[in-house]
Amino acid sequence: MRRKIGSSKRWNWALFIMASIVFLAMILYTNTLINKIKIEERRKVSVWADAITYKANLVSHMETFFETIKIEEGKRATLLAKAMQKTLETSLDEEVPSLYLDIISSNSTIPSIETDKEGNINWTANADQDILNLKHINELGKKKSEFDSLIINYYKDNYNILYYKESKIYTNLRTAIDNLIESYLQEIVINNASVPVIVTNCSMKTIITHGMVDSADLATPEAQNRLIKHFRSHHEPIKIELHNLGYCYVLYDESPLLTKLRYYPIVQYIIIIIFIMAGYLILSFARRSEQNQVWVGMSKETAHQLGTPLSSLLAWSELLKEQEVDPTIIKEIDKDVYRLETIAQRFSKIGSEPELVVENVATVIEEFVEYLQSRISSKVTIKINRNNLTNFSLPINKYLFEWVIENLCKNSVDAMDGNGVIIIDLLEDEKHFYIDVSDTGKGISSNEFSLVFKPGYTKKKRGWGLGLTLAKRIIQQYHKGKLFVKSSVIGRGTVMRIQLKKL
Repeated sequence: MRRKIGSSKRWNWALFIMASIVFLAMILYTNTLINKIKIEERRKVSVWADAITYKANLVSHMETFFETIKIEEGKRATLLAKAMQKTLETSLDEEVPSLYLDIISSNSTIPSIETDKEGNINWTANADQDILNLKHINELGKKKSEFDSLIINYYKDNYNILYYKESKIYTNLRTAIDNLIESYLQEIVINNASVPVIVTNCSMKTIITHGMVDSADLATPEAQNRLIKHFRSHHEPIKIELHNLGYCYVLYDESPLLTKLRYYPIVQYIIIIIFIMAGYLILSFARRSEQNQVWVGMSKETAHQLGTPLSSLLAWSELLKEQEVDPTIIKEIDKDVYRLETIAQRFSKIGSEPELVVENVATVIEEFVEYLQSRISSKVTIKINRNNLTNFSLPINKYLFEWVIENLCKNSVDAMDGNGVIIIDLLEDEKHFYIDVSDTGKGISSNEFSLVFKPGYTKKKRGWGLGLTLAKRIIQQYHKGKLFVKSSVIGRGTVMRIQLKKL
């Protein structure tokens, strides 16, 4: 193997290793960042969960406190009713005890309306302005349902009715606590806008509330179960206690930013690979273009250099004929001159678009093998099997196509060390013609199947390693076919195949 091939492979491996090192470094660094962000996100969710729990406890205490106030206000209303009853029971010649008067006059917060049994309003206290001008209790309309009532019996079947409701202070506080209860669950959405989060019941089967979650994941119970399982598989649930709900669990997923960061190194690696591949392809294209120019230049120069001695040889051949030299000698000289003309033609056509003419390929191969057989080792036999193939006509350039057959046969001769059999099989199927050139040589290993066509690759002590490269170029570029190693067995031989499309 030439140094050129080995050097190219080493550069390919070096680029691959460098790209892999860069990728691994990015993965390690990104994983470090991801772990830090992951820990920070869990800390934030835990702090938020603790705050929600604390707020829930606060709500619970406040509700208990307001229930106590409500009970106390009820007791005060009952006490007010009893004080009014005692006042009504007192006869005109008796003095109303000051205690009852103090209870009645001290009511400065509880809205109260006192009526007779027919509903006529006798007096009001702490009521809204629109109630002060009413004459009958039914004039309250729907607002009457806001009031509780107590019957005040003062003489036999005579009684008055005391209507009362919770104080304005208590109502305002109740509104505040209701807003607090409503808002503390909404903070799941507000405080965790960057992290998908859900709160489930104690069995982790029902979603109570959620934030930053796609509505499609909540559309059906099955979708909710999948979402819960997904969140549980990624992070450990956080246990909290919520007002009126008992123990619940906070489940969350990583933020969209963290998900993007997780795939960021892969995107970077793909971009780096694309740039490396693009650079490699550009360099390869430039190198191939340079090689093509060198080959074309060498081919043209070789054809030019062969032209002068060929003209002289033709003249000498004609001179020998006039001097009545042995015709057999002149015939062989003419064959070699023709051969040199063919070689010159081959080199002149490299680098330019050759003219293709429909030829019987089988006949071309047979005529060329007849010429080649007498110019290789006598211990090498070349056999051609047509396999009942009668019509093998394709557009080819005869000079270049013969060059391909020559290169394949000479490689086989070298592989057999000048002693063996070369068999050329002509085959076909519905779409293609095949030419299989097999030998009984040393064979090549499977990992060399593609290397043998690389420029500069050769195992011979002499040679440039360009024969099979040019042969492949002629078949693929000029004849739109394929040339490849069909099979090879070490110590038994190799089969090279030419594949050509039918007309």
